[in-house]
Amino acid sequence: MGPFSTLVSFLVAAVTALVLTWLAVSGHPDFDTVRIGAWTAAPRHGTAEADPYARATDAKLGTLPVSLADGLVFIARRDSAGKALDGRCTIRITGRVPQSRVWTLTVTDNKGALIDNPAGRYGFTSTELVWESDGSIDIVAAPRARAGNWLPTGAATDVLFVLRLYDTQIGFASRTSDAPLLPAIHQSNCP
Repeated sequence: MGPFSTLVSFLVAAVTALVLTWLAVSGHPDFDTVRIGAWTAAPRHGTAEADPYARATDAKLGTLPVSLADGLVFIARRDSAGKALDGRCTIRITGRVPQSRVWTLTVTDNKGALIDNPAGRYGFTSTELVWESDGSIDIVAAPRARAGNWLPTGAATDVLFVLRLYDTQIGFASRTSDAPLLPAIHQSNCP
């Protein structure tokens, strides 16, 4: 093998490695994640056991993951039927939230940025929400104002929900049997 072939092989390998690394940190890697219905959590992202892709993604996005000792973060990019969340639809989040000292639910665009809206509302906390009589939640996310627990989506086409549970007793030892129930997400009135 001549010097030119060696150089070409090296360049191809370097470009391939860079592209694969970029794809791994640009997407939403499923390494070490737990799925519960429409929600996904990565319980080890805030620990010393976080995988290198999670660390690289957090560094790229400038995010600080919640430590497992402080709580858990669940993200929903799809509804309970598996369809991508569309902010132009009426999105209803219903059900029970696992026990925690406090929780927050935020709607963002697909990159995690808050959606600008005239109401200045970006999410709810467990202390400001109007609860159902049975202790469950019923939140509607839509582009136009609604009565009750309404989150404006600003008609963004791709949205996601971030549910943060602080000081919770949830564990994922078996990844299935001890998984908590999380609220269901349903979309309707889509364009």
